[in-house]
Amino acid sequence: MGELTINLEKVEARVAAACARAGRDRSDVTLIAVSKTKPVPMLEEIYSDGVRDFGENKVQEICAKQPVLPDDIRWHMIGHLQTNKVRQVIDKACMIHSVDSLKLAQVIEKEAAKKDLIVPVLFEVNVAEEESKFGARAEETAAIIQEISLLPHVRVRGLMTIAPFVDDPEENRPVFRRLKELSVDIAGKNINNVSMCDLSMGMTGDFEVAIEEGATFVRIGTAIFGARNYDK
Repeated sequence: MGELTINLEKVEARVAAACARAGRDRSDVTLIAVSKTKPVPMLEEIYSDGVRDFGENKVQEICAKQPVLPDDIRWHMIGHLQTNKVRQVIDKACMIHSVDSLKLAQVIEKEAAKKDLIVPVLFEVNVAEEESKFGARAEETAAIIQEISLLPHVRVRGLMTIAPFVDDPEENRPVFRRLKELSVDIAGKNINNVSMCDLSMGMTGDFEVAIEEGATFVRIGTAIFGARNYDK
């Protein structure tokens, strides 16, 4: 059994335990293997262990890996998306997790219309209001989503956040709880073309707390693949 398989099994056990603690079904949470900077053979290894959801931060990595890997992989665009790169990724990603402005959503709309696609997106919220992070402020989120809902080729499926890097994952519990509360508030507005069925939150350092607070997607890289440049 390879090292990645062992890592994956450990992560899977932790995901299942967090679901059990929260009284949630394991099937409610999708594990996204964050494969940024990782070479194709590493992705193939955990693909053979059953992983089908992979997350990339850069459009060029999705464009390079997608053609050479099996076509039942679901690619998630989880990094900041520049408007000039939308065209390249629009028909390759199953979901864009990092829509953080009306302007970006409008570019997605324009490119999706050209290809007659409906693009599922998550709206990125900078809950902790960190200067270094992308994402809208919590209080402006509902109004922006209301505007995005008018775009016929874009479907807001929920919210995403990148929590602060902390030593104690409990410190991020209020961040995850706030995102969940915001999603409930927005769901209560019954906006056309908007559902709040997904919450993308939690990474290697804090995904168990995120699951306990309602995450439906957890984005895990290091705990599966090891630290960056692990293959060298």
